[in-house]
Amino acid sequence: MTKFALVLAASALTATGVFAQDAAAPVVADADANGTFSLAEVQAAYTTATEEAFKAADTDASGELSAEELQAAVDAGAFTAA
Repeated sequence: MTKFALVLAASALTATGVFAQDAAAPVVADADANGTFSLAEVQAAYTTATEEAFKAADTDASGELSAEELQAAVDAGAFTAA
């Protein structure tokens, strides 16, 4: 159980570390620790994120955003802090 907790903590730090570059940018948490970000997870950090913008950012049409897809959307201004 301790190993699981350590792996989970390391995963959370890795996933959120990508978005720590801009102190003003919200941190998107991978709440279910599956390595991708759902619309609900993105909307928890970017309340103005729409389903349409999310689908456009989901370039592989997987229904979830990878860290790279999320970062590209944020960099492009698709998701902005409210």
